Amino acid sequence: MTLKEYQKKRKFKKTPEPKGEIGKTGFSRFVVHKHQARNLHFDFRLELDSVLKSWAVPKGVPEEAGVKRLAVQTEDHPIEYIDFEGVIPEGQYGAGKVEVWDKGDFKLLPREKNHLEFELSGKKLKGVYILVQTKTGNNNKNWLIFRKVEK
Repeated sequence: MTLKEYQKKRKFKKTPEPKGEIGKTGFSRFVVHKHQARNLHFDFRLELDSVLKSWAVPKGVPEEAGVKRLAVQTEDHPIEYIDFEGVIPEGQYGAGKVEVWDKGDFKLLPREKNHLEFELSGKKLKGVYILVQTKTGNNNKNWLIFRKVEK
């Protein structure tokens, strides 16, 4: 876990994003940012391993059970990003408007290297969700995210 990739992509004198440091908070929070960059997408972030593990979800995290969506893993973000909203200036990495679409707490259920299961308790997203890597390997960043069908 490191923020080097996150920090390398940004010029903090030009962007309002937090530089951040790795730090434990003792919380299990999540946030979904609506990000109007070149293309509108949603960034799903889980507070794990002292950072925000992050995935770009082009069509948004599904609210209904059984719908699977692509989630592309991105660089870890600092914990402070959980409250970030603002406009990243043109010419900067991720330029565009960022706003919190949903946030809340989560309970981590089974976790493996290529599989995460967790229960979200947000204002919009509620229920058990699964993130599963589509293929194994160090360079594969494609995952699927879906809400588990309740029995």
